Amino acid sequence: MGFKGDFFVCTPLECESKEEMLASMELAKKEGADIVELCIGSMSFSHISEIEHLFTLRTLPSIVSFRPKSLTNRCPKKFQQTGLQILKRAVELNIEFVEIDLQVCTEEFINELRRERSNTKIIISNYVNTDIFTREKLSEFIINIQSTGADVVKLEINVNSITDVAPIFHMLTHCQVPIIAKAVGERGLISQLLGPKYGASMIWATLGAKHVPGLPSLVSIKQVYKLDYVNPDTKIFGVVSNPVSHSKGPLLHNPAFRHTGYNGIYVPLLVDDIKEFFRAYSCNDFAGFSVGIPHKEAALRCCDEVDPLALSIGAVNTIVRSSDGKLIGYNTDCEASITAIEDAYRERYISYGQTSVVSPIAGKLFVLVGAGGAARAIAFGARNRGARVVIFNRNFERAKALAIAVSGEALPYEHLNEFQPEKGMILANSSSVGMEPNTDQSPVSKLALKSYELVFDAVYTPRNTRLLQEAEEVGATVVSGVEMFIRQALSQFKLFTNGLAPTDFMRKIVLEQF
Repeated sequence: MGFKGDFFVCTPLECESKEEMLASMELAKKEGADIVELCIGSMSFSHISEIEHLFTLRTLPSIVSFRPKSLTNRCPKKFQQTGLQILKRAVELNIEFVEIDLQVCTEEFINELRRERSNTKIIISNYVNTDIFTREKLSEFIINIQSTGADVVKLEINVNSITDVAPIFHMLTHCQVPIIAKAVGERGLISQLLGPKYGASMIWATLGAKHVPGLPSLVSIKQVYKLDYVNPDTKIFGVVSNPVSHSKGPLLHNPAFRHTGYNGIYVPLLVDDIKEFFRAYSCNDFAGFSVGIPHKEAALRCCDEVDPLALSIGAVNTIVRSSDGKLIGYNTDCEASITAIEDAYRERYISYGQTSVVSPIAGKLFVLVGAGGAARAIAFGARNRGARVVIFNRNFERAKALAIAVSGEALPYEHLNEFQPEKGMILANSSSVGMEPNTDQSPVSKLALKSYELVFDAVYTPRNTRLLQEAEEVGATVVSGVEMFIRQALSQFKLFTNGLAPTDFMRKIVLEQF
């Protein structure tokens, strides 16, 4: 196994016993791993013969690593003795790779291994933790590791921002030596998901349900992202949000790309500063973005051009990069949310034998919870359809500003449950109250919900929120955020691909998987 051609997917195995290691290896093989890292330092063993037995029974190509459990409290002599003995045996048995941490690597140690080896490649790894993160710094680290005589350079980099990953992609593209790069932490996830596009020879993924910040799961690589299809020409799309782990966008857009034959990948982008994000990722490879909490208003100010509807709303949820590099902002939330509400109303009226050519929300009292980007889209949509808009938000000043923009009214958030001026109102929740993991929460009490004829929740994780459950129990028509999600996603997909969205296909995915 070398470092030419396709990339390999590796999963680290940290188990206490030989039996656990072998069972985990079989699961890794089943889930699609190409290679495993046998973290011998995590094992309890009385004699090296147990490790030798593990080596002979393995069913996947391997990297053998032996790190002290704590490098800060390590015992160098003990490490040298045990580590060298294990790694020498791995080399004698022709294991594909052995890995040594730079902090405990010595010239004598390397020379000892080289005397024993045949085809085994030596990986020298280094954990990088620095606030100043540049291409130049990366080059220094690589040169330092290369000087040890390493066959493969491995960097584990602690990133403070998603923008710190950009120099890693540059390094992967231009470096002339075999390199493995892992950005550690949630903000580093794209280092693995997009690594194959930039020439990464090996990426890391987790086994089963184990969560490691910054690493995708083996199952998601094979079933959701299908990284085997990624190549240098693949266009990158993603959801810019914080938090972002709840997003279902990758589950929808990636299969849709493959279904239509479009060479694209859609990834979660945990972004703290959206302006800095667009500065760092300014190339045309980064072709389009969904914009989530809390960036929808700030994103508008990052755009070179903004669609008139999005401009009037003051928030964008979709950005497309044109062929000349301009960022163009749109808002697909507005029509998605309002048409979802209108269609639910029309179904309700049809069941009563009523029909209407005007919007069924015209003249209705429309109570909106929230005043962020999604709320602005819903508020403008409701006003344009002739509804009377009342806004409740924890930050009353933001509620007042939005109310002025839509000729509505703002009221203090703590009065929400008491607000019952008439029957048959519409409630729309655009706040994050009730979103996973806080699924036991609801912005409105069950008693207060009796005043509403229809309740819409923009939250779609979970699909059936506590708000919707209680609204249905008191007899209201309910509209899930999933319906808004699919409608806005269909419009986004058309903008991303400059073509048609596979409506039936995408709707089927949402209904089956969300």
